[in-house]
Amino acid sequence: MPTTRRAFLAMAAGVVAGCAGCSAGEVEPAALRFATGPTGGPYEVLGDRLATELRRRGLTVRVVKTAASIENLAMLADGRADLGLSLADSADEAVRVRRAPVSALARMYMNYVHLVVRKDSGILRIEDLAGRAVSIGAQGSGTAFTAERVLAKAPIKEPARTFRLGLDESLGTLAAGGVDAFFWSGGVPTPALARARRSIRLLPLDTLVPELRRVYGPLYESAIVPAEEYELPGPLPTIGTPSYLVCATSMPGEVAFSVTETMFASRDRLEAPDAPGGRLDRRYAIGTGAVPLHEGAARYYRSVYG
Repeated sequence: MPTTRRAFLAMAAGVVAGCAGCSAGEVEPAALRFATGPTGGPYEVLGDRLATELRRRGLTVRVVKTAASIENLAMLADGRADLGLSLADSADEAVRVRRAPVSALARMYMNYVHLVVRKDSGILRIEDLAGRAVSIGAQGSGTAFTAERVLAKAPIKEPARTFRLGLDESLGTLAAGGVDAFFWSGGVPTPALARARRSIRLLPLDTLVPELRRVYGPLYESAIVPAEEYELPGPLPTIGTPSYLVCATSMPGEVAFSVTETMFASRDRLEAPDAPGGRLDRRYAIGTGAVPLHEGAARYYRSVYG
């Protein structure tokens, strides 16, 4: 009997053993472990949607909630995950500096760096954070990785006092006066920030883009947060960096092809963050910089464009 696509994917994913209740000779595909992000965050939402689409295509997928980019990349590197989501700068550092065995399946959408303060604060520029208490993002998150780079390049005379808090905790601590500002990297609008829009302001960060690009390359872009998204007084210039869908380099080519194909076939249902660069686009997807496209993903793009 000819091998079906599902059976082929099962073999490619490393079918190694029978399962309880299976008859002799039957096998169960090894689950793709998909490292996404924290509960309620955009990576968790997008990851759950993609996992649902992959299951419809016959793949077995187990979603793993994480702190996001840095933790996801570590899990891919040491074999605890097969698939993950990551900010581009975190993935670039993992591959170029730490030589992590990580490949890209797609550049997905643009993230916007939000530097958030209370609306009634006198903090107007990033320079005003000198000596202040600042949450840079959760431990293991790409937000924290980006924020550390931003603060290092900012013209701040006295270093800020940094804390590692997730988005919800940062919002609550800001409101209570426990921190003076916090960083968040995500789509626009980020729902939690949109709900808090009457009590917060965003600070511009565009002046730091040239220096970030000089040091780290085109991972960072100039981006504009539309005024209407958070009831801002005008469009806010900030720093943008993409999100990648990444995988272990050891992922079988047929599985990588199927994941990439499924992502684009279901892109309208995935509803990537609604912002400029938010809609999945094949030509946008292949620009993953120093993070090499997995050969299975590259084969998919060749099948589309020749």
